[in-house]
Amino acid sequence: MKSAPLSAYQETLGMVYFARMLDKIRLHAAENLREDFCENLGKGFDGRCLNFLRVDYDDLKARVLIGGGDEEILNWCFEAGRPLNEGDIFVWNQYMKKAGWKDGTTEMLIRRKRESGLENRDEIETMAEYFEYDEGRKS
Repeated sequence: MKSAPLSAYQETLGMVYFARMLDKIRLHAAENLREDFCENLGKGFDGRCLNFLRVDYDDLKARVLIGGGDEEILNWCFEAGRPLNEGDIFVWNQYMKKAGWKDGTTEMLIRRKRESGLENRDEIETMAEYFEYDEGRKS
């Protein structure tokens, strides 16, 4: 059975979502990533994270496949793209934790909840929270 990636709440050097993106790259390379994730590799929230870091997806993928831990690879991103300070990470984390709540991603959240049979789950107000339910970490 193929796997869903790590939680979007997983932190690397205080930054949420980054570990999830790396996990998707690793799982895909091992042919163990759930099929519904494959089409959007490097897009969506991956793309937003990469844009925030100023790193190209293909460059990150190549670096991940060389090996190394998440912190090492995030430090590589700070060198290859741009360094983030505490304020930058705070802004990213707040964005990522609230995406889907009364913003430009709300319609996607509503659609994804409906497609997953979760439309009556009012506690799911953000995409990060949706991932938790859709991927089985919460029920």
